[in-house]
Amino acid sequence: MEPKLRRCCGIDVHKESVTVCVLPAYGQRGGEVKSRNFRTFTADLKQLRGWLKNLKVTEIAMESTGQYWRAVWNVLEGHFEKMILVNPQHIKGLRGHKTDPKDARWIVDLLETGKLRGSFVPEREVRELRDLTRQRVHLLEDLNRVKNRIEQLCQAGNIKISSVATDLFGVSGRRMLKAIVEGKRDAGWMADYARGTLRGKKQELERALEGTFTEHQRWLLSREVRQLEWLEIQIADMEAEIERRLVPFEETTQRLLTIPGIDRKTAWMIIAELGGDLSAFPDARHLASWAGLCPGNRESGGRRMSGRTRKANCYVRRGMCQAAWAASHTRDTYLSSFYRRLRFRKGAPKAVMALAHHLISVVYNVLVRREEYVELGGDFYEQRNRTRVVSKLVARLAKLGYQVELTPSRPPVGMEEAPSMAPIEHLNPLPSIPHSIAQPVKRRGRPCKCAERGIPCKHGRALNAISLQGQGLSA
Repeated sequence: MEPKLRRCCGIDVHKESVTVCVLPAYGQRGGEVKSRNFRTFTADLKQLRGWLKNLKVTEIAMESTGQYWRAVWNVLEGHFEKMILVNPQHIKGLRGHKTDPKDARWIVDLLETGKLRGSFVPEREVRELRDLTRQRVHLLEDLNRVKNRIEQLCQAGNIKISSVATDLFGVSGRRMLKAIVEGKRDAGWMADYARGTLRGKKQELERALEGTFTEHQRWLLSREVRQLEWLEIQIADMEAEIERRLVPFEETTQRLLTIPGIDRKTAWMIIAELGGDLSAFPDARHLASWAGLCPGNRESGGRRMSGRTRKANCYVRRGMCQAAWAASHTRDTYLSSFYRRLRFRKGAPKAVMALAHHLISVVYNVLVRREEYVELGGDFYEQRNRTRVVSKLVARLAKLGYQVELTPSRPPVGMEEAPSMAPIEHLNPLPSIPHSIAQPVKRRGRPCKCAERGIPCKHGRALNAISLQGQGLSA
């Protein structure tokens, strides 16, 4: 049997044509380099597939040019041993001169020398699910635009429903909008459409509905309301189709739902963008870099440049930032305490981005290990640095002029065998020491020798003796 030799092919993809270059088989350098152009119609792409099979091509590399590469990939997928989709920025960053007439030859030369790095392309089932979740995002964006246009029309006609009602597009608001579209002019009649707690603001609604709406504005509003309802139907159908396709991933979805801040729709996005198998990413750091959730790596001459995050998968990045914002508002969780610690030092925007980076690492470990998320608790950092936290709190009380005696109400973590003691806390104010002259507790460091030298002490010795019984601390 004749041994199978490695033979590389490079494809430069355009909208109406593809340029293909095939090198001689590895070890037969005297052979001829094959090069042809094909149209991008399906029949032509099938002809391209047959031509490559006749040449016994084993490896193919192509650029990810817009959306045009998808059709070529779908026709060739499954018929060759190895296919690589390459980021155009990666090719441009390599040494050489890349020009349009030599694109295919340049790509195949890089493929043969092993300089190309393939992009992550999941299986067809996940790619189709990804199309649905991304289309849902686009429909939601269109829905928000329509709602903004309706609000602008109402403000132009001096209809101030949104100034009284919390949600213009709730049950009451929609009935009032439809009444305006139907041409009703009686503000009191339309205000009677209010439901729930909004009925208590009927007088304000009457004043808000006394606008100057014209026939032209009413005609525009009718079209916008009709488009709003149509988009809502499309989104509902899209979500039902996504749920149907996610039935094989239900176990993975339930694991993701155990993570604070991740709801079912965010789990849809994660599965659609990452797939069920994360073997393409060596570790969580590579995944965070692929999603654009880690600081940029820019350094020149030993000087660290801007750490601005790079452009990456915008769907994963946006979804994880939304999940991080939701996790930051959860109660008594490790993720919320993580956010608060960073917000105090770096501000809310950077804290949300850092939490999104941490969240995607959690997602990676949950999916790879096939385990549920384990909650560490909101007091994780306090329990880990228990001694430091207690000393800081006691020092703050000492600054306020209090003498503190602490006795643990329960044994520390890892010392359950010690007998429990009843809590005894005495906060005795020191009236003899005015608050204005209370001095802070002396910091750790080289001991003061002013007394030994017989000179006045200027180091500010503590006025309060602080006893930390049961904690192993001393002031």
